[in-house]
Amino acid sequence: MTTWPVLSVVTFLPLVGAVLIYLSRGDDEAARGNARWIALWTTLITFAVSLILVMRFDASNPDFQFVEKAPWLANAITYHMGVDGISLPFVILTTALMPFCIIASWKSITLRVREYMMAFLFLETLMIGTFSALDLVLFYLFFEGGLIPMFLIIGVWGGPRRVYASFKFFLYTLLGSVLMLLAIMALYLNAGTTDIPALMHAHVPHGLQTWAWLAFFASFAVKMPMWPVHTWLPDAHVEAPTAGSVVLAAILLKMGGYGFLRFSLPMFPEASLYFAPFVFTLSVIAIVYTSLVALMQEDIKKLIAYSSVAHMGFVTMGIFAGTTQGVAGGVFQMISHGIVSGALFLCVGIVYDRMHTREIAAYGGLVNRMPLYALVFMVFTMANVGLPGTSGFVGEFLTLIGTFKVSIPTASVATLGVILSAAYALWLYRKVIFGALVKPSLASIKDLTWRESLMLVPLVVLTILFGVYPKPVLDMSAASVQLLVNNYAAATSAVKAAALLQ
Repeated sequence: MTTWPVLSVVTFLPLVGAVLIYLSRGDDEAARGNARWIALWTTLITFAVSLILVMRFDASNPDFQFVEKAPWLANAITYHMGVDGISLPFVILTTALMPFCIIASWKSITLRVREYMMAFLFLETLMIGTFSALDLVLFYLFFEGGLIPMFLIIGVWGGPRRVYASFKFFLYTLLGSVLMLLAIMALYLNAGTTDIPALMHAHVPHGLQTWAWLAFFASFAVKMPMWPVHTWLPDAHVEAPTAGSVVLAAILLKMGGYGFLRFSLPMFPEASLYFAPFVFTLSVIAIVYTSLVALMQEDIKKLIAYSSVAHMGFVTMGIFAGTTQGVAGGVFQMISHGIVSGALFLCVGIVYDRMHTREIAAYGGLVNRMPLYALVFMVFTMANVGLPGTSGFVGEFLTLIGTFKVSIPTASVATLGVILSAAYALWLYRKVIFGALVKPSLASIKDLTWRESLMLVPLVVLTILFGVYPKPVLDMSAASVQLLVNNYAAATSAVKAAALLQ
């Protein structure tokens, strides 16, 4: 489709920016300014090049496109890259949100600016690589590599308890991923290849399916994060700088859901069917329990972090329903959540930069001094609730429809999450935005600057556009989702028939 390796260019272009920043030596204000501008232009150019993928992508073709393949390690492991309708939306989400992260860090990060910008550019390459890799070992290297820059972003530029939060994040994710590495080795010994498209069609014995599914699940459940291995997330969010929280919520969490779609359902269909009730149980607990926990929070960031766990519960529920609506809804919900949660953390960062506190009790009556901020924050709050007309509604509605076809009790209990999300989101909005402006510290607070408006207005437009017209995302993923669901149904039909006979 192209005569040049566009996917590799998109993946590794941020590294070029990181090298340029490294070469611009010095620690004076001029060097820091150069680092900011190099990082911003690198992320903007990467996003522009990634749009070529969208323009040349054939949505009617469910197979991998823009495929690049070259021998790599001892001819056993190949450098194999490509995207389909499931992975391309995540690549675009990554490249689109990174410029916002750089702009969000423009004023707030003043120490080690060059290293900070380099860490973000390294992280962008590793995240795009994770969604584009078509070899298990290559995927694992990108997937695990993302831990290192994120560990540094939280541990160096985070809040007072940043070291504790960064080590907790690192150890949780690493522990799950060690099990995944063992499963990758077992799959290689079974099939003689680590090529993902080949493994999707390879026969995996029932016993190996069960253990490999659990090993992959351990890694993806922590990344997602699913209850009860979600406890690293609130700490990481609270201590991370604003842009770190945006990347964590908007992109890194989605790697878990993407892993379920790319590996669990296609490679281990019988195990996925067997463990579906287990996943439904964890998903429902995540939706209801973490929504109740969110209601008790006194820190704005922690409340939004717990709401992320609840919303990811809808995603895992929809994916393991194994229906077209459930899987399509899971993909859409992850894209929507990436935009909305990223925007919510940007909103928190804006008031934190002014007041240097995230305590809900420290605010109140902001609408009197920040009307534009109140309007923007309201749009994202409504999307977080799942109000019709916003992108948050489409994903939740589709996952619920898809799950109702498979498990009515699961979907019925999950709808409680919609009510509870309205409770905590509207409570937060009322406490922070409405009421009389009585606190003296808020008397001189300023509304959005042009730089902050530049960050938030495009996200407002996307949130409403995808709420009213979700077709672009749904159409991009439709063929690949349908192929995944058809293959899953064919692979599990024999198991279902045997169960009916019993």
